[in-house]
Order: sequence, then structure tokens, then C-alpha cells
Amino acid sequence: MKVIRPAALTNAAPQDRLTVGVAQIAPVWFRRTETLNKIIAALHIAADEGCELVTFGEALVPGYPFWIERTGGAKFNDAKQKAMYARYLEEGVIIERGDLAPLCAAANKRQIAVYLGIMERAPDRGAHSLYCTLVYIDKSGNINSVHRKLHPTHEERLAWAQGDGHGLVVHQMGAFTVGGLNCYENWMPLARAALYAQGESLHVSVWPGGLHNTKDLPVFIAKESRSYVIAACGLMRVSDLPKDTPNRVEIIAAGSEIISNGGSTIVAPDGTFMVEPVTDIEALIVAEIDHSVVRGERQNLDLFGHYARPDVLELHVNRARQSGVKFTDG
Repeated sequence: MKVIRPAALTNAAPQDRLTVGVAQIAPVWFRRTETLNKIIAALHIAADEGCELVTFGEALVPGYPFWIERTGGAKFNDAKQKAMYARYLEEGVIIERGDLAPLCAAANKRQIAVYLGIMERAPDRGAHSLYCTLVYIDKSGNINSVHRKLHPTHEERLAWAQGDGHGLVVHQMGAFTVGGLNCYENWMPLARAALYAQGESLHVSVWPGGLHNTKDLPVFIAKESRSYVIAACGLMRVSDLPKDTPNRVEIIAAGSEIISNGGSTIVAPDGTFMVEPVTDIEALIVAEIDHSVVRGERQNLDLFGHYARPDVLELHVNRARQSGVKFTDG
């Protein structure tokens, strides 16, 4: 894995520094355990590079449903699509079963926090639907938030269920307040605002990969929020597809070698790229960020501070975990 570093900070105070990593890797598609092993290996590399936080792409475990657009995924009541979904569901992550326990143990051992995109198979919703979920694991190996994507985008609606606001929370990392959103959620101004209102100063956006997603939006979010913005992307090339991938020949025939070209990057609070988007390769971006830069940029725009008008504009956020049933026993 190639390690990419911008120039180190020279004058940041120790209490303002945070070293972050963005691991752009391809999953072992449709294989939960093997993908998690690859993620753990990347975590160790990030820890060796001094990272205190490492981030990974959307739906990385066990991979994004790229097959839908390449195999006629919208065909109704189709045996092929049912078989693909059944396999995908089987490889989904059940947090309550302990599927993330090895990753949590590695985070604790190396004292590094993690943002990771998973396909969550949720027992509290019957365990037969998948949620595009962003998990935050702290440096002690504790799962501190599980955010299910509010709304699947386009073809994703054929494989994923709608999430809720339960995971719209932030986490403290030294001087920084860190929050995150999945893919096109980052286009939702009210979802962003829910994190800004909690003091977010480092925004993690996770994507399946694609320069078209990360060349402009992270820059806008940084300028809007006056925060650092990470875009953590997955990667997928035809050569990454395991030989036993269902309908592999059809998937390959339907497009180019590059299925998803990455685009991971880190943007400073003034909207400048600390690292230009990285495409086509597996890589680890490592950068030091400085909270004093956030404080300086907030001088002329602080959306929920001196630039707020709560007497005119107010946001209400429902963070209750949603359920389709309530039982009363006894």
C-alpha cells in the first residue's frame, strides 16, 4: 500500500495536532471475514505511521453492490437478483454477533480510532434487510456510534433499507469534534447541519469511490463548515473481483477495468486540498491537522455560533432508533 503524506506541520501546538489516515482499499468482495482481515492489516499500517484515527470507505464490508447496474438489477422477481441479494445478505455484518470484535481488538491494541462503512444486517429490524452503516470505534475498541444511512441513493434502493437519525452524533478526539456521513448524505444540508450544531470540526465523508463525488463536495463542505473534511473512498477494479464472484463474467463484460476509481482526499477548513484526490490505487493518506486553523476560519463564519439566527431558523432532529414494533409483556 502506497503511503502519501503532505508536508508536516511546523508550528502547531501539540494540543491542537491530530494525525489522521485515509485508507483507500478494495474489499474482498462478498467476503466479510477476508475484507475485515484486510482492514485490520491497513489499520496496523496506519498505526505504524502514527495515525490516531483511520477512516475507510462506504459499505466496504463486504463491498458496495456494484452488480446492480451491471446485471439488470431492476428486473422484478428475478432469480439471479434474488441469489445475488441472498449472498450479499449472508455476508452482511451483524454487530451483535461480534463480527467487528477482531477490528475492535486491533483498535484497542494499537490505540487508534476507526470510521468504517459496513453493510449492517440488523437484528432489531428482523435481520433480513441491509443498512449502509457508518461505525465509529474509539481507540479503546468500543463501538460508540452506529449510523444507518438516512436514504439509499438510486440503485442502492434495490439492496439497502432506509436508516434513521440515531447515529447523528459526534465524538471528541483531542481538540477535535468528529462526525461522519455516508456518501450522498453529505449532499443533505440538514444532515450536515445536525453535525455542525454539535460542534463538528472534522467531518468524515465515506464513499464507495469515484472522483466525481470527491472533487468538489468535500471542498464545499470545508468552506461551509470551516472544518477539516476527509473523503474516505473505496476502490474496485475488475482485477479485485474474486474468481468465484457470482455473475463475474457478466459484471466484467458490462464495463471497464475500473469499476470505482477511489478519489480519497483531505481538505483544509479554507477549502484547499491538503492532498489531491487519489485515484486508481490502494493507498494510505496520512496527514497532521491543526485545530487552530479551524478556530481561525470560524472568525468570519460559525454556522451555529455567531452566524446563527435561532430566533428565525431552527432544526429539529429525531435521533430515536426506529422500529416497526413495540411489545408490552406482563
